[in-house]
Amino acid sequence: MSKKILVLLLLMTLLVGACGKKTEVIPEEQEPPKQEELTETVEEEAEVEEEGPLFPLTGTPAEEEIDTRAVAVMINNHPAARQQSGLSQADVVYEVLAEGDLTRFLAIFQSEKPANIGPIRSARDYYIDLAKGYDSLYIAHGYSPKAHQMLKNGVIDHLNGMQYDGSLFKRSSAKKAPHNSYTTFENIEKGAESNGYEMTTSPEPLPFLTKEEVNELSGDTAEQLTISYSSNQNFVVEYEYDHDAEKYKRFSGGELTEDIEAGAPVLLDNIFIVETNHRVIDDEGRHDIDLTSGGNGYLIQRGVSQEIEWKNVDGRILPYDGSKALGFVPGKTWINIVPSNDIVEMKK
Repeated sequence: MSKKILVLLLLMTLLVGACGKKTEVIPEEQEPPKQEELTETVEEEAEVEEEGPLFPLTGTPAEEEIDTRAVAVMINNHPAARQQSGLSQADVVYEVLAEGDLTRFLAIFQSEKPANIGPIRSARDYYIDLAKGYDSLYIAHGYSPKAHQMLKNGVIDHLNGMQYDGSLFKRSSAKKAPHNSYTTFENIEKGAESNGYEMTTSPEPLPFLTKEEVNELSGDTAEQLTISYSSNQNFVVEYEYDHDAEKYKRFSGGELTEDIEAGAPVLLDNIFIVETNHRVIDDEGRHDIDLTSGGNGYLIQRGVSQEIEWKNVDGRILPYDGSKALGFVPGKTWINIVPSNDIVEMKK
């Protein structure tokens, strides 16, 4: 056999052998992940594992599962009652007109239990309705005629200083009546136990923004705002944004709102302004306030303001953009209910 034929036969043998071997192809979806992808996956899983329980009314981390009922306390805002105790530890505070141009606070506590709370003032029907929205134990000292009837009818679990003055409620010698009634969280828990009130069911959580949503907040600049409940400077509310703390400070009559017990200013993550119809109903200047029909308002967070609509959802006043529910920045919230948005002024 010639050399040329031998060479051709060898080449053909090699080609056949090569064609018989299959090359293993790894499908794209089965390709091994890159090292940086593995690292990201581990970090994401770690974040999920580390995410624990959150307080329902602040959206902030809790050390253990939460099984504490909310407590809603009527706190006096007369100039003679300032500075108050416990306000800086409230999760949510409603500020609403009580008589004439004077506002009163409904402070809702759940994530923190201040040792001393007050001065405590009398109940109004619409404050009771707001407290019910959080299934709160309601604390007040005194009542309007309509509020008294609601409490007698068992509309809400409550403790009132009219029945417990000198026991669960104590008078401070530092202030004059009726601006000197105080209670402690220890006494609230004692009163709840003696009345058989259940105190281990947490309220439904408020809607909160994620970190990414907080970082994407946009709107009109609102670093200073004023709410003039009255031409009397004592009842003019001011908020000032603190860039370092990323929170708002509150002022009444030009004076910083501070917690006299904690020795710290009230610092807020959300200011929610709600415009609704007010009507004076008696010679005392008491109001009938519509908290059910919805309306316009502002949601102010991280130095910016959004015009919003508000709706009453199961007794809670919540912000909306059309049909879309809006979230709060995790932290503390102050809700100002006003008769008109005309009394609100915002500055850059």
